[in-house]
Amino acid sequence: MSNYLDSWRELPAAQQPEWPDRGELDKVVAELSVLPPLVFAGECDNLKAELAAVTRGEAFVLQGGDCAETFAGATADGVRNKLKTLLQMAIVLTYAGRVPVVKIGRIAGQFAKPRSKGTEVRNGVELPAYRGDMVNGFDFTPESRIPNPERLLRAYHSSAVTLNLVRAFTKGGYADLRQVHAWNQDFVSESPAGKRYERLAREIDQALAFMHACGADPAEFHGVEFYSSHEALILDYDRALTRVDSRTGEPYDVSAHMVWIGERTRQLDSAHVEFFSRIRNPIGVKLGPTTTAEDALALVDKLNPDNEPGRLTFITRMGASKIREHLPALVEKVTANGAQIAWICDPMHGNTFEAPSGHKTRRLDDVLDEVAGFFEVHRELGTHPGGIHIEFTGDDVTECVGGAYEIAEDDLALRYETACDPRLNRSQSLDMAFRVAELYRSS
Repeated sequence: MSNYLDSWRELPAAQQPEWPDRGELDKVVAELSVLPPLVFAGECDNLKAELAAVTRGEAFVLQGGDCAETFAGATADGVRNKLKTLLQMAIVLTYAGRVPVVKIGRIAGQFAKPRSKGTEVRNGVELPAYRGDMVNGFDFTPESRIPNPERLLRAYHSSAVTLNLVRAFTKGGYADLRQVHAWNQDFVSESPAGKRYERLAREIDQALAFMHACGADPAEFHGVEFYSSHEALILDYDRALTRVDSRTGEPYDVSAHMVWIGERTRQLDSAHVEFFSRIRNPIGVKLGPTTTAEDALALVDKLNPDNEPGRLTFITRMGASKIREHLPALVEKVTANGAQIAWICDPMHGNTFEAPSGHKTRRLDDVLDEVAGFFEVHRELGTHPGGIHIEFTGDDVTECVGGAYEIAEDDLALRYETACDPRLNRSQSLDMAFRVAELYRSS
């Protein structure tokens, strides 16, 4: 099994850190390889079954969270706020969109990020780029930016803490439907999206009261199934956390329920695609506007040769100006080939620009327009728009412009806190959820 899982080592692996001490990396990898799993193979199979329902057009994926998690963010407040955002969005989509929602967080492992350049220059000083807390530090100093394998261990332990909190919140009463008002008792409540959400929450209260009067109290109302995911970028980490399932003898990457390959590492002859072809988790691949139908079909053949529903998800990230032009051929030809694929839309990464202040940002209008284009393409082709994949935070940040609670470009510096890419705040996330629910019901 070891040789089977290590075939990727003979292929080019993009976006990997330049570790200064290979011996230290090997030591850390050996320690990771005997640590307990963060998730279980059976949980991964449960998610695969739910994604199979998405593939059949019976459910919708809400996948989201930080662009890049930080070790400092693995706190009860930080995790609760992200979970609260996703729960509110899921309630809007389920109730207003009339669709079951598969809830997947970019959480408990999203500690590494690909970069367009290997170095960063500030005031004439050039240092290695920040590649996420799993690799090096955010501070712009030579010591901070040196890749440190010990950070892989810290990523594991931060992920374990985060998952423990998520499980406590989702199973311990916080995710109970009777908490719908409590999720809105902060800065969001006075925003236009918060007020609209509160009206929906009152309708849910009335529906719950009616069901209670009828003697119905389903267990599903008292907790939710919540799954973790991350981009499996640092292959030494994800390989070290791959285990053989005692039930089936199949290998699973037990660092997360679902892992995905990024746009920069999806080449068919790459180490990432080879590694993903060996594990049995549900997996995703990001597809940008340069992806051809032939590329997509080759990825299907390599990553899902048995055409198993729920195994493979394509996450398109085209940009608002390109999705209506580039997406139709992909969807049409992959569908005509009979591939069992879930299609979801990442409307964030293709819509980033630099504001005059120098802040990297996104316009909510562009994000929403890409989602609208995604729905239009699927409606025209008679295929299923399977979900959205977004970067958000539960905090009151000012990183993306627009929204009903208007954030202007001049406001970006007020609370710009991201470690990498700009995120929607919770009010903007609710704006999106209501818009997506409308698009789903009309599709």
